[in-house]
Amino acid sequence: MARLTRAESQAHTRRRLLATATALFLRDGFTATSLERVADEAGFSKGAVYSNFRNKDELCLAVLDGVRAEKAATVGEALSRTESLEDLLRVFTVWAEGSAGDQEWIRLEAEYLLNCRRDPALLADLARSNAGISDRITQLLTTNSRRLGVRLPMDVRHAAHALFGITIGLGLLRSADPAIGAEPFTAVVRLLAQPAAGVSVPEARAASGAYADPKRD
Repeated sequence: MARLTRAESQAHTRRRLLATATALFLRDGFTATSLERVADEAGFSKGAVYSNFRNKDELCLAVLDGVRAEKAATVGEALSRTESLEDLLRVFTVWAEGSAGDQEWIRLEAEYLLNCRRDPALLADLARSNAGISDRITQLLTTNSRRLGVRLPMDVRHAAHALFGITIGLGLLRSADPAIGAEPFTAVVRLLAQPAAGVSVPEARAASGAYADPKRD
């Protein structure tokens, strides 16, 4: 086997650290997970952690970025195979059950936000991360609303913020009461996804461009 280059070795180390940190942060939470434990379970020294991440805050945010990206990719792939509004609603229902029901992820989101609440620099980093996932959701809404002939009733960026916020908020409610299902999320998606009354699919596709511009804010 060819020897890894320095860059390849660094990338491998970072991936191992992130994978280990993801498992630990999700299972045990932010506060209970130390950098020493991440390094030990990944098979590296603590110095290897600091060579890749400034501190535990940056490592946890990288974990959240990865989890969010994975969830967005999952729903994006499923949405790409939908052929009707009802297909889209079914996909979102299944996704919401899994994501808003993913208590490890939701609790980590909440714990990390509380950790950042009095640190403007950390809040700014978290805001940039939130903007990144909103960008992904915006792209999904734009692509699929045009493809299915759906005219969104609001600016697509606002719709993306709403869906992300509902996912986290519904997840927090379900942490306290697991009997709450994904129906509230699906109901909101249905309101967003219904074609405008009296507008044909071709007309809705044409009009959706005015509502589905990811550059609008």
